[in-house]
Amino acid sequence: MKISDSGAPHASGYWSRRDALKAGAGAAAVGLLGFPAIVRAQPKAIRIGHLTPMTGFLGTLGEYAVQGIQMAAEEINAAGGVNGRQIDVMSEDSINPENAATKAQRMIERDGVDFIAGEISSASALAISQVAARHQKLFIAVGPRSDVLRGANCSKYMFCIDIPNTVMVNAVGSALKRDGMVDGKNFYTLTADYVFGHDLLAAAKNFFAANNATLIGNELIATDVTDFSPFLIKVRQARPDIVCLNLAGNQVTNFIKQYAEFGLPYPTVGFNLNTADAWAAGVGNLTGTWPTVWYHTLDNPRSKTFVEAFQAKYNRLPENHAWISYITLKIMAQAMGEVGSAETPALIEYLESGAEFDILKDRPAHFRSWDHQLIQEAYPFTVKPAGEAADVYDMIVLGDPVPDASEPLENIYPTAQQNTCTF
Repeated sequence: MKISDSGAPHASGYWSRRDALKAGAGAAAVGLLGFPAIVRAQPKAIRIGHLTPMTGFLGTLGEYAVQGIQMAAEEINAAGGVNGRQIDVMSEDSINPENAATKAQRMIERDGVDFIAGEISSASALAISQVAARHQKLFIAVGPRSDVLRGANCSKYMFCIDIPNTVMVNAVGSALKRDGMVDGKNFYTLTADYVFGHDLLAAAKNFFAANNATLIGNELIATDVTDFSPFLIKVRQARPDIVCLNLAGNQVTNFIKQYAEFGLPYPTVGFNLNTADAWAAGVGNLTGTWPTVWYHTLDNPRSKTFVEAFQAKYNRLPENHAWISYITLKIMAQAMGEVGSAETPALIEYLESGAEFDILKDRPAHFRSWDHQLIQEAYPFTVKPAGEAADVYDMIVLGDPVPDASEPLENIYPTAQQNTCTF
């Protein structure tokens, strides 16, 4: 699938509707006047390769990501672009790590993109970052959350937007500790069997060890598993105090529905959940405490304006990947506008400078220069009982931001001593 918001023809051989209209208008001018019209040269468009899963277990999230970044591009272009240059975002399905790497290379070598943005899968993001580093091109990793992308596998050419696994664990953990659900408790975890899940499990283990909790069992679950009954039987046999999910994408939705059908009495919590997957679980199935980077009920006027605009355009509420893809392009528009360029060296220097960005939250965000992580607030959320929620969009109750407004944002992120990133 290829989607483009463009003011220039694509090197890959297809044109946008705008291109066709311009070409038609030019041909008409030649026919009427008998000689070529004198056309003022337009500034070259800024070309951005956007890779995100549009199919598979993360496909639903990728659909929101495409809508968010394309909406941002339209807004920026309608306001005159970046220093007079239009933005052309080419959105494509990354499918899997191998495919993502192939498309990233083609976008750089053949399509001539200025930089690459996107991705949700940590495994695909790692593959893209390796291609970007070889070509010395900027890669803005929008949605992957694995700590290793900011640590052992960090890159001079990669910047990460979403909150990492450690932050998600800290956001939920702070709420669980407040409610007396950590100290002395036995946890049983179920974990997505790929780099993201393994990384999240490591962060969870660190949290349990630091807070007098015991991990009595863990199951690694392939991303294509749809029948969770064998794992639910093991949970029932283990009789934990709390079941904790380190799953990804629609794994969470499928597990939650089947967990409700089994009627197990152990409360569930999770260290990862995207709101589209929460909505898909349905009222009465999802319970517990979970983390998020953003939710549409956030009481912030700029966030509310975004929600209203997105709903008016797409006739649905934005999910957190719509928001994060939207603010990513706005961040990059600010960076390109400030440096007057879309060149990688200039953008890296600006992003590392400590510049602040409005991301539609109460506190501005900034990148750390030494691991390229965007530092921002996170949130825990809880779920209303079935009888109290009007619908799936009403069932989530957003908690207070973490860390508290009186504390530095850095408090919930891995420190330099805890991080193995070296450029």
